[in-house]
Amino acid sequence: MRSLRHKILLFAISLWLAFAAGAATTNTLVWQAVGDQVSANLHAQPLLPLLEDIAHQTGWHVFVEPNALRSVSAKFKNLPSGEALHMLLDGLNFALVPQTNGPSFLYVFATTMQNATQPVAAKVVRKHVPNELIVKLKPGADIDAIAKALGAKVIARNDKLRLYELLFPDEAATDAALGQLQNNSDVEAVDYNYILDPPVTPQPMANVPAGMGPPNLTLDPATPNDPCDPVVGLIDTPMQSLGSQLDPFITKTISVAGDAGTLSTTTPTHATAMAETILRAVSQAGNGSSSTRIVAVDVYGANATTTSWNVALGIQAAVDNGATVLNMSLGGTSDSTVLDNIIQQALAQGVVVFAAAGNQPVNTPTYPAAVSGVNAVTALGAPGQLASYANYGSFVGMALPGASVVYLGNQAWVVQGTSPATAYATGVAAGTKASNCLPWSQIESSMQQKFPVPQK
Repeated sequence: MRSLRHKILLFAISLWLAFAAGAATTNTLVWQAVGDQVSANLHAQPLLPLLEDIAHQTGWHVFVEPNALRSVSAKFKNLPSGEALHMLLDGLNFALVPQTNGPSFLYVFATTMQNATQPVAAKVVRKHVPNELIVKLKPGADIDAIAKALGAKVIARNDKLRLYELLFPDEAATDAALGQLQNNSDVEAVDYNYILDPPVTPQPMANVPAGMGPPNLTLDPATPNDPCDPVVGLIDTPMQSLGSQLDPFITKTISVAGDAGTLSTTTPTHATAMAETILRAVSQAGNGSSSTRIVAVDVYGANATTTSWNVALGIQAAVDNGATVLNMSLGGTSDSTVLDNIIQQALAQGVVVFAAAGNQPVNTPTYPAAVSGVNAVTALGAPGQLASYANYGSFVGMALPGASVVYLGNQAWVVQGTSPATAYATGVAAGTKASNCLPWSQIESSMQQKFPVPQK
């Protein structure tokens, strides 16, 4: 697949903090994108955590000169971002470099901009649905009795999985119940209901590379129970029609997240882009035709984000409908013990899993990519080079092209990030399986050698 030089569109998640009046010992920073206003109350704040917070609140890629680290004290309210940076970085130099199709780059340095080489990881914020826990019980346990004893309400349940979603009256009750359930012998796994990040959005493409056009793939039906006939479980957003030539590859669409409403007929969803990317890679790996099929599972519904509850249900729905390989071009910073449990069950059944490493770029784990046994995929910006946005680290197992051109109607769209890299990996694996029926373990090992992660 051809690699394209476009900057990734990142979703900047605004962090709204209560600005504590009169609390001189509380370091606070509020960066409001709407209206471009920044407020700060900082006393001897170390520079690196401050830059991590700025990276998180703005979505900028931040780099600092290693020997420029110091403490910051500043107090102001509702300043424009340029003035705010001068106040926050007093005594240091900085350069804010806008990007045409992506987040700006902020360089902080004492000498020259070229020496600002140390990347700053965005401050990790573990986001979860307020006052909710997910509980997986051991056989024979009674969730209703457990919920009653904790003062909780069972708001969703999957008795087949013994998986339950509990609602508590407040944060204190939720935290107390988590501790009690972690020590309950009837509980197999329990955790908060974590929120996973929104997916990247495909962008319209004006100049289509020569020779590239809508894929022309054909379906090659095989015996439904043929072990060489892979079924991809696409755990993603709602999906549109791929057109008459590609729709035969989609054997089922399922939603575990409710009604998604009316989908656009002109702009592809993330799942639509991922499905076409998978099928392009299948075609390449399988010499133009394949019996590979896709079960599309919507875990987002009408929401911009999803949760570990929905992803857990989505994984099980895909496996129940015959998926032998899962594509999860999604992720977040929080490791859910419940979601890990569901993934380990799928792996134990021989299901292969590919997941996106994340787009920040940092070397801290992204989940579920960092779950043991999962193939974590990062993105290349050029052959042999990590994309500027791509996460890295010991949990990452392979790197594939981080851009894909897809079509909806006659319009070309480009989608970038570790999401399409993951979809490409899934397609290569599925196409290889369909064409030569090698064991999955051999395919995974071969892909790790063929698509190594470049050194950062």
